[in-house]
Amino acid sequence: MKLFVIAVLLGILASLGSGLFFLMKDSGNQRRVLRALTIRVALSVALFLVLMAAWYAGLIEPNATP
Repeated sequence: MKLFVIAVLLGILASLGSGLFFLMKDSGNQRRVLRALTIRVALSVALFLVLMAAWYAGLIEPNATP
């Protein structure tokens, strides 16, 4: 589970970086920036849903100590 979360977080960061790169490189074409943003949001929502499902199924537990 930890490796999955790390892989998705790296995918989110890669999408964020590619969006920044396309924003700086493509001055008139916003399609690639929009696609990178869409991928980043989709990965973030999917990660949240997978974590909530894993918590509900008892695969992971929240840490109660600060």
